[in-house]
Amino acid sequence: MTYTPVDYNPYDFANRRHIGPSPAEMEEMLKAVGVRTLDELIDQTVPASIRQAIPLGWAPLAEHELLARMREVASRNKVMTSLIGQGYYGTVTPPAIQRNILENPAWYTAYTPYQPEIAQGRLEALLNYQTMVCDLTGLDVANASLLDEATAAAEAMTMAERAAKSKARAFFVDENCHPQTIGVIRTRALPLGIEILTGAPETLEPEKVFGAIFQYPGTHGHVRDFTDLIDKLHAAKALAVVATDLLALCILKEPGAMGADIAVGSAQRFGVPMGYGGPHAAFMSCRDELKRSMPGRIVGVSIDARGNKAYRLSLQTREQHIRREKATSNVCTAQALLAVMASFYAVFHGPKGLRAIAERVHFLTNRLARALKAAGAKVEPKAFFDTITVEVGVGQAGIMAAARAEGLNFRKVGTAHVGISLDETTDERVLLRVLRAFGIDGVPPHRAQLGFPEALARTSEYLTHPVFHMNRAESEMMRYMRRLSDRDLALDRAMIPLGSCTMKLNAAAEMMPITWPEFGSLHPFAPADQALGYREAIEDLSSKLCEITGYDAFSMQPNSGAQGEYAGLLTILAYHRARGDDQRRICLIPMSAHGTNPASAQMAGMQVVPVKTAPNGDVDLDDFRARAEEAGDRLASCMITYPSTHGVFEETVREVCRITHEHGGQVYIDGANMNALVGLVKPGEIGGDVSHLNLHKTFAIPHGGGGPGMGPIGVRAHLAPHLPGHPQTGGAEGPVSAAPYGSASILLISWAYCLMMGGEGLTQATRVAILNANYIASRLAGHYPILFMGNKGRVAHECILDTRPFAEAGVTVDDIAKRLIDNGFHAPTMSWPVAGTLMVEPTESETKAEIDRFITALLAIRGEIRAVEVGDIAPEDSPLRHAPHTVEDLVADWTRKYPREQGCFPPGSFRVDKYWPPVGRVDNVWGDRNLVCTCPPVEAYARAAE
Repeated sequence: MTYTPVDYNPYDFANRRHIGPSPAEMEEMLKAVGVRTLDELIDQTVPASIRQAIPLGWAPLAEHELLARMREVASRNKVMTSLIGQGYYGTVTPPAIQRNILENPAWYTAYTPYQPEIAQGRLEALLNYQTMVCDLTGLDVANASLLDEATAAAEAMTMAERAAKSKARAFFVDENCHPQTIGVIRTRALPLGIEILTGAPETLEPEKVFGAIFQYPGTHGHVRDFTDLIDKLHAAKALAVVATDLLALCILKEPGAMGADIAVGSAQRFGVPMGYGGPHAAFMSCRDELKRSMPGRIVGVSIDARGNKAYRLSLQTREQHIRREKATSNVCTAQALLAVMASFYAVFHGPKGLRAIAERVHFLTNRLARALKAAGAKVEPKAFFDTITVEVGVGQAGIMAAARAEGLNFRKVGTAHVGISLDETTDERVLLRVLRAFGIDGVPPHRAQLGFPEALARTSEYLTHPVFHMNRAESEMMRYMRRLSDRDLALDRAMIPLGSCTMKLNAAAEMMPITWPEFGSLHPFAPADQALGYREAIEDLSSKLCEITGYDAFSMQPNSGAQGEYAGLLTILAYHRARGDDQRRICLIPMSAHGTNPASAQMAGMQVVPVKTAPNGDVDLDDFRARAEEAGDRLASCMITYPSTHGVFEETVREVCRITHEHGGQVYIDGANMNALVGLVKPGEIGGDVSHLNLHKTFAIPHGGGGPGMGPIGVRAHLAPHLPGHPQTGGAEGPVSAAPYGSASILLISWAYCLMMGGEGLTQATRVAILNANYIASRLAGHYPILFMGNKGRVAHECILDTRPFAEAGVTVDDIAKRLIDNGFHAPTMSWPVAGTLMVEPTESETKAEIDRFITALLAIRGEIRAVEVGDIAPEDSPLRHAPHTVEDLVADWTRKYPREQGCFPPGSFRVDKYWPPVGRVDNVWGDRNLVCTCPPVEAYARAAE
């Protein structure tokens, strides 16, 4: 008998690890869909006229091969002690936080907390973050984080313009702000017609500006009190923004005590590695009167159906893209995972620990300054926290080289100075190396002496809430983190079937390298020859993304999808400007588009012209043609999403692109639905000129509870010269982010995903994503109306369930979403792109068993709706209206008109491993009427429950 080896490859990552359904399960699913093969389904779904001819070409790596490759690439980065500062500092990530937060899928696979009942853990951690920021900055309200410090500063400028009573059109920028911050502010101001005035604070003329931003401490170390200047701004009805440093504020007078209206900065040095630029959580806080102008998300405190304390996103989440072309910001993501890390860093150390770290950094800097002065060096400034600037004249190159020989990076300042910023990782050995670079032996003794006037020392308390005073034994910290994560429903527990958000597998092998010091410890402005590993990874990822999309070049700078949209539109405008077509300002956007599309166009200074949507969900071609003809030589671009926002491959996409080009416009194809295109369709080949890619969707970067994200933009060759530049790396255009490559460390995740999937695996993932969505649509057809389908009755990678007919019986889309929690699922996307609907996207990563469990849950819910429709039970008495059910409901006296079993253990839910939401349905109206956005005192919780 001849021995027959198995043909199973255990190292096939794409088919054995990433793609959920097995080949046998796919056969069953194809039968349910009504096709013989997957090829037949794809042919019915994706128009042949747009299919790419050449398949994606590279071979896959197994997980162990990938990690070996990553080790090799990491070794090409040279990890030095970077004392460059400029907003990025060495920090110590407590191992308990690294292991239990950053490396824990319960935290990094969670979705944005739009369903508060299943997000109480991360909402509490983010409320801790807001409280920390409010306390340290001395202001009343903080948001739950922004993309980076420079973006936060630009948002603060536009916020000041909205809120100030001054009629001036100029904004003053302190020359001591970080160069990247000044660059991003200039980029944001240009299309909005805001004049930027830059200079020393003493040159400020308050009556000429609506606001001003000061850096405190300044980029070269200067510490000064801005109280008098802020008073003068207020007298002129202008607002004051202070860009600051949380660690410095542990011992320095807080911006609120100076009268500041808004404070911004980065929480990076609170335990988050530099990562060659990110991701890091930026912060913003403001006076209470300004809170309704604040961009981004704000976590607030409310109550649930039983009156218990509950957290949720407040003030309609403050994400102004819901206002579309009337938006003043397009912020649609935060840096939630990094904000959570920073908040736990504050809980871990408490106010005394943070103060001790700040004092240690400051006193070491003081010792360094004393030693240099004793050796005859000219050291500035007179008042400093952690940064000094040394005049070295013509010896600058020699000093920089001597520092590198000691394994140190100094900051090159002009032609005659070097900057040195100390941080939490600095110790006496580093101090000795710094001084040796200047030819000085030894270091002066420690002296508890301030390097700034005593009047600038902080006198107010901070972090007084009990959460920052808990027992900091690691056992207690570990349990606190576990308690919070147990309150949440993340991808490590169950399917999160969110349309347009692509909650797919974030593989462990993809995540591991980001915490390696060779990637995590690099400063974004380190010399290029120290980042050759990053260069290789970024160049290879760019090359693969070009092959996938059909574009010619990529910018990795944008830190989110919305920022990618904005950067792409600026690139289009710069192209028109270079050709003398300044009048091209009109942007055509279908009414079905993502809210960030018109918001981004508004921020770019464009005039948004909406285009009608046809009854089948497609772009109305006649209306599109008419709007393009009306615009004529004023047409700058159109923005379309493909497949459409309604989850359908529109047959007319090439015609839309042709009409736009015929009138001299450029085509922006939103990459939100790239999960349905990879390996099948190249946006750059069907008429697109620019697209952003949500790497946190299609390319496996985890959502992290609402960020990090990355939104790099791909462009055709003619737009490449107009991609975002950066003060550090050059370029004709201004930057949109603080770091040249955005959140560079998480680009490694998408690169690893591409390497392990291979071209064929990526294509199969797209095909299976389409299969999974059509399987759900086929199984639910006849129970829930499927709102939009292609010409052959197929959906793309997502489908819209129309729940509006149930409203006649008194059942809302909210009722269905909350009832799914009882079944152990996160709800699909609610009421978007059509109000009163559920948009479902299973992704390719979900197994047939999990999809079937989801279908079982929806069918059971349909049965409960039917009971309401026929009058067996009133909607207000049904389990739908009382959902979600908590353990408190389970053990309380049962007086409801349906069985306890039905309420608490519906079909689809696990019995042994059932997820129990920690709170009942959250009362959003109560929370907005009683707005609390910081940790309230413990007695307030008791009052809320009474």
